[in-house]
Amino acid sequence: MKIINIDRDIVTESQSLGICYINDSEGCEIFNSQSIERGWLDNQSRISCIPTGTYDVRLEYSNRFNTDLYEIYGVVGRNECKFHAANYSRQLNGCIALGKNRVDIDGDGFKDVTSSKATMALFHKAMNGDKKAVLVVRNL
Repeated sequence: MKIINIDRDIVTESQSLGICYINDSEGCEIFNSQSIERGWLDNQSRISCIPTGTYDVRLEYSNRFNTDLYEIYGVVGRNECKFHAANYSRQLNGCIALGKNRVDIDGDGFKDVTSSKATMALFHKAMNGDKKAVLVVRNL
């Protein structure tokens, strides 16, 4: 089973930024990207990043996005936390987006992530259609 890691190096009330990497069953890194989430607001539904911890992840069809997405299970008091494309933390409702680089795209003083759609395609390629994985979220 693959392990998805999110190591956050910036966590504020406005946004959380980190590095996402995936290790295969032998522990070899097969994917690496930037991650972006909402800021930490006490795990409030739809406006906070998820707490640090270990979670189950399952590939499921999303009606909202009309595609298969990886959903995070086991977040206390939360549901529908998914990995999906987004460039700005404000586009997320408790979900995680991945991108290539950190850049202040819109000049608002906050770092965003670039190439999110392409990066999410690489994430899905690295996951190779696996139906289940484990997510480990840490604040550095």
